[in-house]
Amino acid sequence: MAQSEVLACAGPVLWPRVVLFGDSITQFSFQQGGWGAALADKLVRKCDVLNRGFSGYNTRWAKIILPRLIRKGCCLENPVAVTIFFGANDSALKDENPKQHIPLDEYAANLKSMVQYLQSADVPGDQVILITPPPLCETAWEKECIVQGCRLNRLNSVVGKYANACVQVAQDCGTDVLDLWTLMQKDNQDFSAYLSDGLHLSSKGNEFVFTHLWPLIDKKLSSLPLLLPYWRDVAEAKPELSLLGDGDHRKPQEKPKNGD
Repeated sequence: MAQSEVLACAGPVLWPRVVLFGDSITQFSFQQGGWGAALADKLVRKCDVLNRGFSGYNTRWAKIILPRLIRKGCCLENPVAVTIFFGANDSALKDENPKQHIPLDEYAANLKSMVQYLQSADVPGDQVILITPPPLCETAWEKECIVQGCRLNRLNSVVGKYANACVQVAQDCGTDVLDLWTLMQKDNQDFSAYLSDGLHLSSKGNEFVFTHLWPLIDKKLSSLPLLLPYWRDVAEAKPELSLLGDGDHRKPQEKPKNGD
């Protein structure tokens, strides 16, 4: 086949997508040392990891915008995994922060609605991971609130109720769940080092999230091959024959040697 015919027959490379959907803890996850950036690095050449984090958002707003981010009927764009990571804002105290606060029952209903929407958009529940909000360090967060001219507007005990609701929704919907609120406080350990300001993740907290999230992601995506041929496998005389084929020339378990 002539090169012009090969070029004409070659289709676009369809790059699988992992969508990270959440609030500021997701939005900031692509910063240096962030858990989202670590995922993107781990999945390079296999998936595009898309950051769809929205600072300050709660599940009421998230439910509204989700259909604008992942559309029904676009099977070529279907994510191979989606994380839903909300609750840090929903759990704000109503009297101190009524704009972000979402009642507990509505929070659970909103999470369930988002999972159901994804299922209707051909993203099965076993491709979804719910993530609970992390615990809140009240002393550190109160200092931030004072700087912002307000009183302490969150309590760790309240965040825990939202985390429990998230875990329950995951059980009801058949999705995986990463219960950060419980894991970070396991054995009564001091979790303050996981947080930069009492609410958002520190570098240690980002590492913690990645370490616990990766096994859940990996079990869903481990069968995906590297996309496009490994450089040693490209035909030297006619590289277009290798580069314009179906692209999946290496088995998933094959890894390049250092320096390759």
